[in-house]
Amino acid sequence: MSRVFITGTNQGIGLELAKQYTARGDEVLATCRKPSEALQAAGCEIIENVDVADDISILKMAKQVGNRSLDIVINNAGVLTSEGFDSLDYANMRAQYEVNALGPLRVTHALKRNLAKDAKVGIITSRVGSLDDNSSGGNYGYRMSKAAANMAGVNLSHDLRPRGVAVALLHPGYVRTNMTGGTGMTDALSAAFGLIQCMDALTLDTSGTFWHAEGYELPW
Repeated sequence: MSRVFITGTNQGIGLELAKQYTARGDEVLATCRKPSEALQAAGCEIIENVDVADDISILKMAKQVGNRSLDIVINNAGVLTSEGFDSLDYANMRAQYEVNALGPLRVTHALKRNLAKDAKVGIITSRVGSLDDNSSGGNYGYRMSKAAANMAGVNLSHDLRPRGVAVALLHPGYVRTNMTGGTGMTDALSAAFGLIQCMDALTLDTSGTFWHAEGYELPW
């Protein structure tokens, strides 16, 4: 049994991750701003009032975790707004950067003393943050924040390697959730299943690499 810590578990992919890890017998610490009925029914420990963009909120979250050792940390919390070149909204872009890029770093740093030997850290990012894979433009804030999240993950893979901690950058696919307005090519259940498989396969040898939930490596 592993102790798994997940952010952004109120709905969508995060909720499915919490449910699936719990169902297979792991102990799950699920964080959110406000728990949904579905999360409350999942059977995991809930840490609420967590905003990954707020320093004080993350300090309070770490105090609730206490001295418990964590085997898996999954930074799932994220936000999406759409800004094209002719409709740039810098406030929204900064908000996405705070959550999508700085959020995983904030959380992982706050929990650094909790990471067990041979622990694993996952960052749910997106292939839209790939420079090589960008063939359409648009979505400036989301693309740029996810590219920054990818860099944070690679940095963490170097800094945490001496502690035996591996880091994965993970793209869940285009998932039908509230974030995507219910559009997408797969559902949260399938995406979460694939992400868990990627985390299970993660080793120090593959730390700092970028993977699709379907099991293949993505370009930077």
